[in-house]
Amino acid sequence: MAATRNSSRRDLETSAWGALLQVHARLVPELDADLQRTTGLPLAWYDVLLELAGAGDTPLRMSDLGERVVLSRTRVSRLVAEMETHGLVQRGANPDDRRSAFVTITDAGLRRYREAAPVYLGGIAERFAERLTDEQLRTVTAALHTVLAPADDSREGSRKA
Repeated sequence: MAATRNSSRRDLETSAWGALLQVHARLVPELDADLQRTTGLPLAWYDVLLELAGAGDTPLRMSDLGERVVLSRTRVSRLVAEMETHGLVQRGANPDDRRSAFVTITDAGLRRYREAAPVYLGGIAERFAERLTDEQLRTVTAALHTVLAPADDSREGSRKA
């Protein structure tokens, strides 16, 4: 299919992809630096706390947490172990599957998450959202969700199997 694309379309595709990568490469380190400077939390820790806080009282399996934060299983395990030593998360055995463990956010983790959220959200607003109109934000969101939809569908299918 790629061989049949005309060069104009190919240029548009690579330009869009390159812009996405450049925005990510620039903004993620800036957000990480803001969080660390202001709250002492690395962005990766905040990301884990965000997902666990969003899960509420439902513990997440390590593998599910890894998918949500887009880290390798090994990296998630190390990150959770570090965060556990700081009292931010707690691991527990999965009674249904001895090969997996559950992770929950602690009260201290929830406090740190709530303290860091305004810094994170402010960074997104300042470095990303304020530079775009409401319509551009809707377009970017819709476009990226369109790209994600087939991956989400295949992941759901594999979970049901």
